[in-house]
Amino acid sequence: MTQAPLRARQQQRVEELCAASIRALAGDADLHFRGGRLHRAGRLLPPFGPHLHPSLETDDFGSFRGAADGIALRLARSDAALHRSLAPADPVARLIFDLLEQLRVESLAPDAMPGVKRNLAHRFARWSQGCIDSGLTESARGILLFTLAQTVRTRLTAEPMPEHTADLIETTRGMLTRRIAHELAGLRRHRDDQRAYAPHALAIAKAVAALLASRDDERGEADDERDQDDGRAGFRMLMAFDGEGDDGIALAGSGTSRVLEQSGDGYRVFTRAYDRELDAASLVRTALLAEFRSRLDARIAAQGVNLGRLARQLKALLATPQADGWDGAQEDGRIDGRRLAQLVASPTERRLFRQDRIEPLADCLVSFLIDCSGSMKGQIEAVAMIVDVLVRALEMAGVPSEVLGFTTGAWNGGRARRDWLRAGRPLHPGRLNEVDHLVFKSADVPWRRARRGIAALLKADLFREGVDGEAVDWAVARMQGRPERRRILLVVSDGSPMDTATNLANDAHYLDHHLRDVVQRHEAAASAEIGGIGVGLDLSPYYARSQALDLSAPPGNRVFQEILEVIAGQRRR
Repeated sequence: MTQAPLRARQQQRVEELCAASIRALAGDADLHFRGGRLHRAGRLLPPFGPHLHPSLETDDFGSFRGAADGIALRLARSDAALHRSLAPADPVARLIFDLLEQLRVESLAPDAMPGVKRNLAHRFARWSQGCIDSGLTESARGILLFTLAQTVRTRLTAEPMPEHTADLIETTRGMLTRRIAHELAGLRRHRDDQRAYAPHALAIAKAVAALLASRDDERGEADDERDQDDGRAGFRMLMAFDGEGDDGIALAGSGTSRVLEQSGDGYRVFTRAYDRELDAASLVRTALLAEFRSRLDARIAAQGVNLGRLARQLKALLATPQADGWDGAQEDGRIDGRRLAQLVASPTERRLFRQDRIEPLADCLVSFLIDCSGSMKGQIEAVAMIVDVLVRALEMAGVPSEVLGFTTGAWNGGRARRDWLRAGRPLHPGRLNEVDHLVFKSADVPWRRARRGIAALLKADLFREGVDGEAVDWAVARMQGRPERRRILLVVSDGSPMDTATNLANDAHYLDHHLRDVVQRHEAAASAEIGGIGVGLDLSPYYARSQALDLSAPPGNRVFQEILEVIAGQRRR
């Protein structure tokens, strides 16, 4: 297994633990990580302090615990609306003001939680050493901001500063303390009262921002070039996310569509005249379909997957105990009237009762929605093998399933774009291609009859472009027409939504913005439990429940266990 997916899985495990800790300490059940950033009920939260973002590459697990505790304290002890209303307009002063508020809430860690205090101190110490090691303190701006953070934290917590840090900032601290001595005392005095604390924090933020501005005025051309080389060291320390670093696996690109936001009628489709829902098996010649199925069977046999064990695991996850008739001839329970005559014939007979028979029954439907865009062709054989095995295991567990796909009928818009051109190219036409929704296996068809249809996934010329949001809507609508009470939709994809004609006629994020909206709408309405299975890609910007798979090596039992975790809701909630 390559190192990138290993780091990605480790990152996911750490984020799950940290999210659980934050939810417990902050008392908020709606918090979860998505795309490496903390969200509350699908809404992105601010990054808070610069020291709250450790890296797997350089930091230990204690740093992640400390960062989680710091975030939880911020959520629990700081009024976000009040903080926004008091924050200065100047961006530099605002960043400093935000840092001072974070240090305030961390100083309020209760004495009854010594572990939280240790975690916070450990994280701040590791961050401080990281600033020194990376050279952030070697520029005038960097040492000033670093000194401010160290001085304020020491004053608020009354914890001693490490000797080597004190020696490093001695000169700068003397200069800074003379300018803000009164305000530092105010911070300590009012740290329990956010509103009373804010004027002192605001005065410090403005004073330090003015110092930074005056130093900018004194800088020469050589200094400007050096700052470009070091990435504006002082400001990078304050800005928690600079967009750099390696999370271990590619993150699905996502953004906001201005066209979609400003549209009065929401997501648009220029024409549905050419949209189709197709039986995938009907698109492949019979002889070729048999060849695809033989190829798929050979690959499955080579994997040695324990199908029986997988079926038992799925049944344990998806089945719920339900009454299914009676068990008679029991020694306790309810009296069975049909056995009373036996009591007359044999007064010592005790097996006169009956009990409810409880059996695990799965009132659930699992649907696989497979991205059939061009980039998936290289991985589709492995994906088809995984889906085929899961469908068989689900059937053994008594769980109906269906296999769906989505693509477009043409590249670059096809007939839909031709009609748009003939109409005079009206602005912002919305989706501008003909979509194909493919059914490889419907829920009512058993695996044995659908096995050739699933093999149609190997037909390469089905793969064109992808309109994910509409496909998710279609798949959920199919599930809602079924009698099962629980519905699970697993979207298998290796990238963001992409249709060239649509993006060029609207904007670059039109389709992925729509996908986010669709998923959040269905999650809010509890229409289905939607999970994203990323093929070498982190899909968490779109799906709260997601897992990135590494299919560079032959997928074995490990891959199935990771998918089971998504089904169980154990990934990125």
